[in-house]
Amino acid sequence: MSYPSLAVVRTGAANLASVMAALRRAGGEPVLVASPREVESAAALVLPGVGAFDSVMQRLRGAGLVEPLAERIRLGRPTMAICLGLQILAESSEEAPGVRGLGVLTTDVRRFPASVRVPQLGWNRVEVGPDCRLLEGGFAYFANSYRLQTAPRWASATADHGGPFVAGVEKGTVLGCQFHPELSGSWGQRLVHRWLAAAEGGS
Repeated sequence: MSYPSLAVVRTGAANLASVMAALRRAGGEPVLVASPREVESAAALVLPGVGAFDSVMQRLRGAGLVEPLAERIRLGRPTMAICLGLQILAESSEEAPGVRGLGVLTTDVRRFPASVRVPQLGWNRVEVGPDCRLLEGGFAYFANSYRLQTAPRWASATADHGGPFVAGVEKGTVLGCQFHPELSGSWGQRLVHRWLAAAEGGS
């Protein structure tokens, strides 16, 4: 039995239509997957996320996807994690005390301070660090109440909402976006193109 080369994980809480459309516009032929074997076999994988940390982690555990997802990221296999998808790569989240994330990023997730609007909804400026190859500076669309305050030892980009926070991280062909590239216009579409090209080239 063959498995797709470009897969999107069914997390049970994501705007899958927009993600799939962005991947198709970039020349991909994505399919939805929900099994450990499909996650392991995908040449490139997207982990989307909209919703609650606890409910998504419960769904991933129930489907046996936690270890396959963590392992492909540890191995540096092409993976793009979007919004909550990025947050569940962390060790834990203030949103769900006691619930463990995938733990591949040695950091945790915190709620924005009460001094700013929560959730953050709309466009925000992304500033990239010097080591970024996929991420670039520009404006991206965010929809989040929680964020990574500190970056792991990866190349990273930041934005500001009540203070700086992690807007994106990358390591080889593993890319994590707190923003929604699929909703970020031509800037986001270019990022999807670059990630797919890097995934195809194995760089």
